[in-house]
Amino acid sequence: MSCAIRRPFAIASALRQIPKSTSIVNRAFHQASPFKPANAIFTSKPTSPITAIAKSRNAFQRTYMQPAAPISGPNTGNLKQRLIYGAGIFGGTVLAINLVFNRETREDGGMPPFEREFLNSVFMHTGLGVGIIGVAASALHRSGWSYRLMSMNPWLVIGGSLALSIGAMYGTFNTNPDNYVQKYALWAGFNVVQAGVLSPLMFMSPAILARAGLYTVAMMGSIAFVGATAKQEKYLYLGGPLLAGVALVAVSGLAPLVLPATAAKTLIWTENIWLWGGLAVFGGFTLYDVQKILHHARLAERGLIKKDVVNESISLELDFLNIFIRMVQILGMSQRRNK
Repeated sequence: MSCAIRRPFAIASALRQIPKSTSIVNRAFHQASPFKPANAIFTSKPTSPITAIAKSRNAFQRTYMQPAAPISGPNTGNLKQRLIYGAGIFGGTVLAINLVFNRETREDGGMPPFEREFLNSVFMHTGLGVGIIGVAASALHRSGWSYRLMSMNPWLVIGGSLALSIGAMYGTFNTNPDNYVQKYALWAGFNVVQAGVLSPLMFMSPAILARAGLYTVAMMGSIAFVGATAKQEKYLYLGGPLLAGVALVAVSGLAPLVLPATAAKTLIWTENIWLWGGLAVFGGFTLYDVQKILHHARLAERGLIKKDVVNESISLELDFLNIFIRMVQILGMSQRRNK
């Protein structure tokens, strides 16, 4: 089968060769008939059926069973080189972020077990939430939801998605963590709403989505490492500036719906603010949220607040989604430029 795939016309060539060989058998049979004189000058050498079959088999082997041209497999040298470059870039990024933002490390000699357990549980819920969003978005896309969503009024989509997202999020926040059923039901509803909004991303190439996910995990992982090992409450002051930055990013994202198409330069600037400014803002939110999670872990250990990992995971989910969307757009733009 693999040979037929590599050489799609080989079977047809073989079938064209077989009748020629069998015609030898037919000609020999008629020439050897007792009703016709056997003349050595005008008759060809009689061929036995066994010889004809052997010749046809050789013809079949020459056409169909020829050694196929070797298929060039993946260049392992380039793959290893890319992996080394990727690992070097990731390691250098972590080192640079750690040197720039994390000069003052924790003074308590490391992360206490309660904080480590709390943070790991939040990361687990974040990964579970992102997985729910991915599976639900894929299912909605296959059902045709993406086409219906893109045909709707954009203002209706924005308003409806914001209302449902904020409603599900605040419902989750205000539910007591001891009420597991309601808590996780609202949390799952929040994730499904995000999946419904993000399902049109499934029109993108799976390779781009996979790379964007990998880059998002790498970026958030390196920033989370800095936040977890930095001095306690060192970056909690970033909350106010980051809120101002996210407001600016949100306004720039709405600019294409308000500004006319003739304002090309303004639209380019607003797109750059939304893309690159949003990447920086939500990277800062990742740093802020990790330190906020550890602060809440210390408060929960003292009994001042209840331990609620679901609420904490929503913040990291939103950071992940916003960074992921921008990574997809950056990779898509890069692919279009390379064509």
